[in-house]
Amino acid sequence: LLEGLEKVEFSESLKEQQRNWIGKSQGAEISFSLSPGPSPKERGDGREALSLGEGLGEVLIVYTTRPDTIFGVDFMVIAPEHELVAKITTPGQKEAIEKYLAYVKSRSDRERMAEVKQITGCFTGTYAINPFDGRKIPVWIAEYVLAGYGTGAIMAVPCGDQRDFDFAKHFNIPVTNIIGNYFDGTTANPTKDAVLTNSGFLNGMVMRDAIDVVNTKLVEMGIGRRQVNYKMRDAGFSRQRYWGEPFPIVWKDGEPYPLDEKELPLELPHVEKYGPGPMGEGPLANLREWVTLPPGAGDQVGMRETSTMPGYAGSSWYFLRYMDPHNDKTFCDRSVSDYWGQVDVYVGGTEHAVGHLLYSRMWTKFLFDLGHIGYDEPYKRLVNQGMITGVSQLACRYVSDGNQDSIYMADSIPGSQIKISGLIDTDDNNIAAIMARGDYPEFYFSADAIVNEMDGKYLQIHLPIKYVNNSQLNIEELVQKENRFSKALFRCNGGFYLRGKWYDDNKNIASPLVFKTISVSEKMSKSKLNSVNPDELVESYGADTFRMYEMFLGPVEASKPWDTKGIEGVHRFLKKLWRLFYDDMKGKVWKEEKATPEELKILHRAIRKIEDDTERFSFNTAVSTFMICVNELNDAKCHKKEILEQLLILLTPYAPHIAEELWHQLGNAGSVLDASYPVFDAKHVAESSKEYPVSINGKVRTNISIALDISQPEVEQIVLANETVQKWLEGKSPKKIIYVKNKMVNVVV
Repeated sequence: LLEGLEKVEFSESLKEQQRNWIGKSQGAEISFSLSPGPSPKERGDGREALSLGEGLGEVLIVYTTRPDTIFGVDFMVIAPEHELVAKITTPGQKEAIEKYLAYVKSRSDRERMAEVKQITGCFTGTYAINPFDGRKIPVWIAEYVLAGYGTGAIMAVPCGDQRDFDFAKHFNIPVTNIIGNYFDGTTANPTKDAVLTNSGFLNGMVMRDAIDVVNTKLVEMGIGRRQVNYKMRDAGFSRQRYWGEPFPIVWKDGEPYPLDEKELPLELPHVEKYGPGPMGEGPLANLREWVTLPPGAGDQVGMRETSTMPGYAGSSWYFLRYMDPHNDKTFCDRSVSDYWGQVDVYVGGTEHAVGHLLYSRMWTKFLFDLGHIGYDEPYKRLVNQGMITGVSQLACRYVSDGNQDSIYMADSIPGSQIKISGLIDTDDNNIAAIMARGDYPEFYFSADAIVNEMDGKYLQIHLPIKYVNNSQLNIEELVQKENRFSKALFRCNGGFYLRGKWYDDNKNIASPLVFKTISVSEKMSKSKLNSVNPDELVESYGADTFRMYEMFLGPVEASKPWDTKGIEGVHRFLKKLWRLFYDDMKGKVWKEEKATPEELKILHRAIRKIEDDTERFSFNTAVSTFMICVNELNDAKCHKKEILEQLLILLTPYAPHIAEELWHQLGNAGSVLDASYPVFDAKHVAESSKEYPVSINGKVRTNISIALDISQPEVEQIVLANETVQKWLEGKSPKKIIYVKNKMVNVVV
């Protein structure tokens, strides 16, 4: 999987995600002898020793990528799940360890690794012996070490690892400096460039050079070995849901057995409704007749598995099935997959980097190893499309104590005065009086401009963007069409709105006031109420305008804000394109005439650029090229079928509907989809002339277009015939005319 990343065209960031998930590291496994705590004499406190004999007879195996730091180990950390925990915990530490283990069991692996600021751990009472200097190193358990990686134990070097350093500081563990000036006593430094100190036989050696020396020494002493480790772990391959491939497994007496091949494929049974099973299983557990295999089912009597496979089960190989979907003998005939080959381009999001994409690569390599397919990577190239962001509109909803369920509502404070600045008064139209009449508002919203004037805490709530224009909320329309806002109070500068009426701060019924919302750019989604219904845009502008505007927003890989204001420009472009064929007043204007060299140049420049942009997925620049091309054809007053026909074929992937319509208007039979794609011809864009700056005595006075293959005498003749040159010569004859091909012309008087 790691080697395969070098031969596929994925983004470097996605490759790095997969490398990190696989987590290959090269290091060493080291065996440390274990010992009980120091003797009373060693401690000097007179207490009885925790007698476990001369030694524990146990060995702690640690995996490390930095064996060069062996003399800087100040403590060991083992995972709470490590098999040695119960064996090495001393009697004096037993209660503390059991309490800590109970805490860890309530935490997930994700929580344990993510919360770097929370430092927890517990000392076992046991020490490991440094094999090189005999120093006793305390052994702790801590949640930041996981049993599933390496050996489930680490040697902690506080001067070189920040997490170890923070742990040592938190529990007052002395820190040994083995890197001299590279360690300032306040922050760990993971360098490999320091010269080692306080490191016995390694003193004076550069750290990166010491790694192999220590590895060799460990092997010679028989207490260690070189080791390659991987972080990648098997993901749970079952889901408690209905949709998904059912497992062809039958349980008998607690043991799983596969279905016989003749009973495959196992298909999902029909269900009337979806819901959890009796004991919290997946929905299939509700179908008792399907789950329980009846007597007479041969060797398969038992209970079916009720979980289903995850989404990346089928998605890891479905692209192969697409090549040969009707084959009932195998998933895909080898000759068919050899013909079609790999997927050339895969367009997908980075959220699948270490799920579907990684497993698809793994399954493909597995099928390749079995000889079922002829390639070991599923996708040659991956394009990560960017996210379309929307502009969300927010208003502040006030709460009494910051709790979303504790809102200023009628049920909690009927008839009372609300502590909102500017609303408390004794007039019949103030908010307290309105509430006293029983006309209770359910929610209190504030415009952004007056947030600081309000008492209490607030939450920012999303409002549907279709009721907002230029950050101004149309409250009347919102309340009328969205029932959940019908009893809301909206406070803004100068007054408030409630139950279909505006009230100003002078207690009079006021004219509509401006309620300003808070605009925030974030992912477009229904939950944020900032999504745009494409059906409405298609209804207003047509599908082609919508398609091309999406592509015109920016590079396909970049996240882009959606702004319907820009859609007008694309719509005008398509109207201008239409006018090359039909005039509003004259009707048909396209002609059956031969194209001029200048018109062919415009077309073939566009062919070259659009083909290149499309190949590179640079759709936004291709749309820009279409616009330039149409403008140039308009300026050239070109309405010739020979040019327009080719332009329509170019446009078809971008605006298929208008292209198809105009294709038929040109009198063509069949679909534009069946037309041959235009072929770029370099001869049409080759320049035959050049615009030369013409200087007189070193000062540029004019520009003259001169053919590229012209001779010196011809250049002189053209220059001297120019009106501007004649004016500056004032009737004098030039001493000489200097002509530098492709650069300039200088007339010396």
